[in-house]
Amino acid sequence: MTEVPFVDLAAAHAEVERHVRTGFDRVLAATAFVNGPEVAAFEREYAHFVGAGHCVGLANGTDALELALRALGVGPGKEVVLPANTFVATAEAVVRAGARPVLVDVDPDVLLIDPAAAAAAVGPSTGAIVPVHLYGRLADTGPLLELGPPVLEDAAQSQGAVQDGRGLFGAIAATSFYPGKNLGAYGDAGAVVTDSAELAGTVRLLRDHGSERKYHHEIVGFNSRLDTLQAVVLRAKLRRLAGWNDRRRTAAARYRELLDGIPGVVLPQEAGTAHVWHLYVIRVPRRDEIAGKLGELGVRTGIHYPVPVHLQPAYRHLGHGPGDFPVAESAAAEILSLPMFPQITEEQQRTVADALRKILG
Repeated sequence: MTEVPFVDLAAAHAEVERHVRTGFDRVLAATAFVNGPEVAAFEREYAHFVGAGHCVGLANGTDALELALRALGVGPGKEVVLPANTFVATAEAVVRAGARPVLVDVDPDVLLIDPAAAAAAVGPSTGAIVPVHLYGRLADTGPLLELGPPVLEDAAQSQGAVQDGRGLFGAIAATSFYPGKNLGAYGDAGAVVTDSAELAGTVRLLRDHGSERKYHHEIVGFNSRLDTLQAVVLRAKLRRLAGWNDRRRTAAARYRELLDGIPGVVLPQEAGTAHVWHLYVIRVPRRDEIAGKLGELGVRTGIHYPVPVHLQPAYRHLGHGPGDFPVAESAAAEILSLPMFPQITEEQQRTVADALRKILG
């Protein structure tokens, strides 16, 4: 039986191993372990890649969301509009900043924030709107920008996605470099990008104990610096990211051909360069049963995400229940993420398609 992994981090590492080892040697020789030159270099390079004026490296993606919110002045008494279909960290960052998440439903075709629902949720206490660029596809930020409150993009799954030549649309964006992301570290890492020198400066203070100068603290801050060794890994992978994203697009197009016509399978919509296919998410009936059968046939899959935020026990204080966000709830029962990574082969994808056809055909 041919095994198809959900993601193959070893294959990615093989492509960057030489550059990573050389970079580690530089850091060890210089003993520049905290906020070293590699961090500053990565920040410059990633800002250029995204087309933003500034990048601030952070310890992880959740911190990136929280510190971006705090830089925007979001705290107690404020509300933040975000989709119910997202990883819990989006809402978690809002709560950690002292604000209240205001959840809205998602568009039934792409499962990203519904601009009309977001508009209806904006009120006098709204401190920010957070569209989530889920699965690698950019959310429709245009209508959100017209609503008034600042837009903070959750870009943890969209590194390299562009529309009309742009990769940054709101006041600030937060991203995660968790190992499985399109641009993944060898552990936790994250960043914010922005065109605002003021917002970037505030995040820099927040990430380093509120300090610009050692032992002088202007505000109450955090310890959320990007690790220098992770910056080495990210620099090595960033050189390949555009090519890796192209390979993901090729794999997505191949999936569309191979899966076409399989009964019950709803394929994701294409979106050109606005999609970098962090995940290839189909919708199927009896999802859990099908995922189990695919596993028995050697095909590893994922579910992103099986329980919407409003149905998580940690967020019952928001007062929601089943039926409040029907699109997100319906999707949560049907979504299935198929194997997707730049190094996936045609043979592996055919194995996935053949297995699905055997189960559903």
